[in-house]
Amino acid sequence: MAAYGARMRRLREERGWTQEELAERTRYSSKHISGVETGRRPATLKFSGAVDAAFGLTGTDQSFDRECRQVRHGVLLEGFPEYVHQERKAVELRLFEIGIIPGLLQTPEYAQALAASSVARGSITADQSAERLAFLAERQQILEQQRPPMVFVVMDESCIRQLVGGPDVMAAQLDRLIDFAARPHTVIQVSPFAIGERRSLNRPVTLATLPDRAVLSYAESQAQGNLERESGAVASMLTLYHHLVAESLSQADTVAMIREIRKGML
Repeated sequence: MAAYGARMRRLREERGWTQEELAERTRYSSKHISGVETGRRPATLKFSGAVDAAFGLTGTDQSFDRECRQVRHGVLLEGFPEYVHQERKAVELRLFEIGIIPGLLQTPEYAQALAASSVARGSITADQSAERLAFLAERQQILEQQRPPMVFVVMDESCIRQLVGGPDVMAAQLDRLIDFAARPHTVIQVSPFAIGERRSLNRPVTLATLPDRAVLSYAESQAQGNLERESGAVASMLTLYHHLVAESLSQADTVAMIREIRKGML
């Protein structure tokens, strides 16, 4: 659980604690603390509870106990809980997705269709599916805040053309995208197939701008998610994202394309 350990180390260092001081507060050895922070030793629920008590996170949605349970139960990809913690604080989000509508913009029915497919393949259980859907609904609440983040979305054309859940579900999902485009804090663009090799990003990525203007990038592999804080790597990703935006359709042309696809579903 490398992401778990990295977050634990960051919180410890933010408080100015040494590994020995955290060990004293949790009643675990400094060797144990070091092993978890470096990913060499797996975290347990008992250990997570002790860490939460030390950091004052017991019972909160940022608790290590919650992260440990979600990752161990296969509900969330390792590293994703830490990203979501940052997502909740972000003042700007820049998303790029391929193949499916970004989670923050999914309708419940669209998300349910994706989850049901994972259950049918045996990738997750029905209980895990329900937990994922509940977690997604919780994430989407940031868009309904009094002061929501500014959200910039670029979707590969495949996102709006790939039929998910049948015509009715997909039509409702496209309607939701059109509604989002009309919001003052959301910009939606499509990266059309026609740009070919000029598409600067070849995997989904999210860039989160925090209140202090620091920017983090998040991307996933098959095994885990990676939250990148190193300024050079993030700056390179941000540059690629801006190139993608420049090559993508305007929001007006994007909405026109979505409407045209929507008509074909009547």
